[in-house]
Amino acid sequence: MSAENSPVPAQTSTEQRKSRRMLLLVAAVCIAPFVGSWALYYFWQPSGRVNYGELVEGVVLPTAIMPSASGGKPFDFVQLRGRWVFVTADSGACNEACQSKLWKMRQVRLTQGKYLERIERAFLATDALAVSAAIIKEYEGTWFAAAQGSAPLKILPVAPQTGAQLTDHIYLVDPLGNVVLRFPKDADPSRMKKDLQRLLRVSRIG
Repeated sequence: MSAENSPVPAQTSTEQRKSRRMLLLVAAVCIAPFVGSWALYYFWQPSGRVNYGELVEGVVLPTAIMPSASGGKPFDFVQLRGRWVFVTADSGACNEACQSKLWKMRQVRLTQGKYLERIERAFLATDALAVSAAIIKEYEGTWFAAAQGSAPLKILPVAPQTGAQLTDHIYLVDPLGNVVLRFPKDADPSRMKKDLQRLLRVSRIG
């Protein structure tokens, strides 16, 4: 029998299988933290704990350069990648209900302690009305964008119940640009805070 047709020694074959298993084990150990945090982030809900905000799937905010509604530089969500972002949309006139959303986004961010710098806030004006200087000053640190007709406004998902409007909601966008939570009209800031805290603790991004 020629050498090239000789059977592989059983010992060599066994050693090869052991080597492959070892490589797979090392690979599994290396990627486990990333897979685990991803699974926790998207799927895991401990017993008795349910998200307050409604989970949103498959919505990624597109690149769209929008004029500033506060007199600053143009705004694009791409510049906030790597951060968690509270987003709301409303008329530039920003009535009492609108200002309530801005207040909640600010206050929930302020409660996050050491995670404070991981969170941004954005307001998308749905019309051509100017946001007042007083509101811009009151909610300093919020990104105000003139977003009328923009792609982000068209893609933000409205709750399916009858009568729901885009302006009812506050959204949470993850550091990769995915819309992950939609909070209801007249959202409870204490419950928003708990949702955000859980995400910040388990997330390895942003």
